[in-house]
Order: sequence, then structure tokens, then C-alpha cells
Amino acid sequence: MQPFRKGRLSARLAETADDLQAAQRLRWLCFVARTGVVDDGTGLDADALDADCLHMMIEDAATRQLLCTYRFLPLACGSEIARSYSAQFYNLKALESFDGPMVEMGRFCIHPETRDPTVLRVAWAAMTRFVDEAGIEMLFGCSSFVGTEPEAHADAFAMLKERHLAPRRWLPRVKAPKVFRFARALRLRKPDPKRAMAAMPPLLRSYLAMGGWVSDHAVVDPVLRTMHVFTGVEIRAIPPARRRLLQAASN
Repeated sequence: MQPFRKGRLSARLAETADDLQAAQRLRWLCFVARTGVVDDGTGLDADALDADCLHMMIEDAATRQLLCTYRFLPLACGSEIARSYSAQFYNLKALESFDGPMVEMGRFCIHPETRDPTVLRVAWAAMTRFVDEAGIEMLFGCSSFVGTEPEAHADAFAMLKERHLAPRRWLPRVKAPKVFRFARALRLRKPDPKRAMAAMPPLLRSYLAMGGWVSDHAVVDPVLRTMHVFTGVEIRAIPPARRRLLQAASN
């Protein structure tokens, strides 16, 4: 994907070791610093999968400050899904039969001091460009809720259970040792729509607006103090109006 600019923002792929380190540093600020770990200015969020991924950088075009980053892992088809980050936490056997190109999107984060909603739109525009250029047929990843207490997100989980569960043919099964089976636990709960959407992480709201679906359980991460759900979007199922908006933003 070639770099592009939208207003004051630019989007490009990381090219150097310094680029990758800048992305890992922003990830640390977003995912680790908020857990209370003291920041000595050198902390990085890094793992072995970084070497296999492409890393998107959304920057202030004038200052080159990194405002948003995410990584993505292209897969030829579902038979390669065991390579994904998500496969560490979910039994994805059902998705092994998906026969089109896929991409896993992960470690999505926006600088804690950034409040400009344009950053999120440019991030999705960049991913749309990649999806279109590479002929991707499914986008997937993990969407995280802050905190490990299910009740804080009960309305959001109840809405996911009621409206957005994965088709049975793709449904991820339990693999992680600690999960919250919200589809079962909240089967009788009717969500308050306003509270549900207010509690929904911005990234997950974007997935759902594209017709995305989720696992029937959340994985509890006591280290990062989050709960995450597997999220998938079949590109051909994106509503036409939403697809047009995404493509317009990516041009």
C-alpha cells in the first residue's frame, strides 16, 4: 500500500526498525501504562508476531507524531489461521475452511492524548485500501473491553448476544482458561441500547457497523486487565452504504 494523506494526517506502513519501535512504544502507552506500570520512557509492547505482520502508522503529517497504529497479518485462507494472534485464545477450527484471503487486524490503538475522530476514520481508510488492493474476503481480530468485571459491560455483552453472534458455521469455540460465556450467562437479559453502545469499544462499534459478528464468549486477560471478543467481518457482507463510505474515505 502506498502512503497517502488526508488533511493533516498521513497513513503509511512501517518501513524501518525505528518505525516499528515507535509503534511498539505507542502500544505500550495504550495497553500497559494504563495498568499502573511505571513509565521510564523505554517501555515497548512487542512479541514474536510483530516480525510477521505489517504495521500501519497514522501520523500528524507536519510533526510526524504517531497518533495511531495497528498491525495486520495477511493469510492466504483459513488453513493458515493457526498462525494468527487470535488462535492463541480461541478455538478457530471452524474458520479453517474459509477459502478466501483473510487478514487479522490487531494491537489497534490511538494515542491517549488524541481526541480527533478523524484519526479513526483515516485508520479505517488505510485498512480499506489494503483490503481492496489485496482482495481480502475476511477481516478479523480481537476487540477489547477495559476491565475484567463482566457486570460493567453487561448491556454491551447482552446486545452482542442478541444481535451480533457469529454464524454457527464460523463460531469460535472456547480455548482460553478464563472466559466469560456471555451468550449463556446473559441469555435472559434484554440490553439497554443506549448503555450498550456507550460501553462498546470504538473499534468494535466500527466492526459492527460493517456487519461484523463476535464470539459467544469473552476471554479475560488479567495481565492487561481487559476482556476481549473475537470479531469477524466478511467483506462481501458489508452493507453497500457503509462500503461506499469506506471506499470514499480511502480515495
